[in-house]
Amino acid sequence: MTDAKAPKVLLVVEDDEGLQRQLKWAYDGYQVVAAMDRAQAIEALRAHEPDVVTLDLGLPPDPDGTDEGFATLAEILRLKPDTKVIVATGHGARESAIKAVAMGAYDFYKKPVDIDELGFIVARAFHLHEIEEANRRHDNDSSATVLGSIITAAPEMMKVAKTIERVSSADVSVMLLGASGTGKELLARAVHEKSGRKGEFVAINCAAIPENLLEAELFGYERGAFTGAVKSNIGKIELAQNGTLFLDEVGDIPLPLQVKLLRFLQERVIERIGGRQPIAVDTRIVCATHQDLEAMIAEGRFREDLYYRLAEIVVKIPSLAERSGDAVLLARHFVNRFGRELNPGVQTLSPDAIDAIDAYAWPGNVRELENRMKRAVIMADGKSVTAGDLDLQTAIVPSDDVLPINLRAAREIADRKAIRQAMSRTDNNISGAAKLLGISRPTLYDLLKQYRLQA
Repeated sequence: MTDAKAPKVLLVVEDDEGLQRQLKWAYDGYQVVAAMDRAQAIEALRAHEPDVVTLDLGLPPDPDGTDEGFATLAEILRLKPDTKVIVATGHGARESAIKAVAMGAYDFYKKPVDIDELGFIVARAFHLHEIEEANRRHDNDSSATVLGSIITAAPEMMKVAKTIERVSSADVSVMLLGASGTGKELLARAVHEKSGRKGEFVAINCAAIPENLLEAELFGYERGAFTGAVKSNIGKIELAQNGTLFLDEVGDIPLPLQVKLLRFLQERVIERIGGRQPIAVDTRIVCATHQDLEAMIAEGRFREDLYYRLAEIVVKIPSLAERSGDAVLLARHFVNRFGRELNPGVQTLSPDAIDAIDAYAWPGNVRELENRMKRAVIMADGKSVTAGDLDLQTAIVPSDDVLPINLRAAREIADRKAIRQAMSRTDNNISGAAKLLGISRPTLYDLLKQYRLQA
């Protein structure tokens, strides 16, 4: 993070030395760092971490083309995604400007350069970056959230919770994407609870119901509609009137039924099987799947128009392995819960159990952790669940092979992870966590404040 008292750093990536000097002169209020090519630009990015970059797309070894410029843009945004990159385009190069913005560039300017116009764009970029940085600081200040039954202290999951809070009040369809066991139904319930809707939350697992019965479950049927229909029955869509319908495993809906669901989403009217009376229904749709719907669309197994109706807001849920420190946090919660219900003598986790939980990849996510902890609590002989009670075969979680932007950022990532794990292991006990980390209590307090982690 840039020091607020230091001059704002502007990186100018430009192979024209004359224009470099002109820009340095024009921006005397900033610390201007210049680079001639992609290698110099990335070196300067790592060293100075600029908030704003001006980038000429025509860079050596291909100054007349744009490939090198686009490659530089992609690498800058990969290493430091919050950077505001302003690209330079030649006369009439509108397609290049559009492509750059689509890749994540903040804005563009035309050559020959109008210093006043570019100065305005740069100042606006710095201002927006400051606002976004303030918002990030605000988000990071809170290390807990109340969102239905979700228990987390991981930044990865906190981001999801913030998104759910923001979209819940909007009358849009929400699609939750994530592996099995990540808590999609809990998040769907949170969307409903925070939406203000007065009706019921109604859930249906589309993969658990045979195709020939799923239509009747969703839309209902009239008496005599088919053999065995001795009375009229209201479907799940109607049951969720003024409420929320959660379609779990929506990718398993057969194509003929997808057409009927699309018609409901377009017109907000249904007809029961065997009925002729249109029924208006005000139901919000939240759906979930672990399948790749875009691949299914390409294979003709899922309707593209239905996908866009269902996916007005898409929320990707991280796996438990991607949620820093949450495995131990959740394990403690399950020990307390199942200890009270199943084995009152069990109260905590042993150190070797904590090590085993930390080392395991949890391919089945929170559902696997819950089931494993339930079994372990039942099997435990003493007051603590041990590694033997868990019976885990440890697996290595694949790590991201993308290097941090520089050594300072790598240290911060490592510090944050170690502190979260120590706090989780000691149940937020400052003295215990400091002892685990091999530092003093005042040092840990300073680090918690520096990294905006809540004790």
